[in-house]
Amino acid sequence: MALIRTGRDSRRRGASRRRKPIFRDKARFDRWLDRLVDVAVIVALAVGAVALAMTLLL
Repeated sequence: MALIRTGRDSRRRGASRRRKPIFRDKARFDRWLDRLVDVAVIVALAVGAVALAMTLLL
């Protein structure tokens, strides 16, 4: 009788598990880069909104 796989054990394929490589430094850099991009986009939107408001009101 065949075993029915569920979502939990679908990752397991084979006799042994492989460990995922650890890139902690790269992941940390990526998080900081994501935050930097988020801040840059928010600042650009704020500057654009202020410029548009000044153009329309003045």
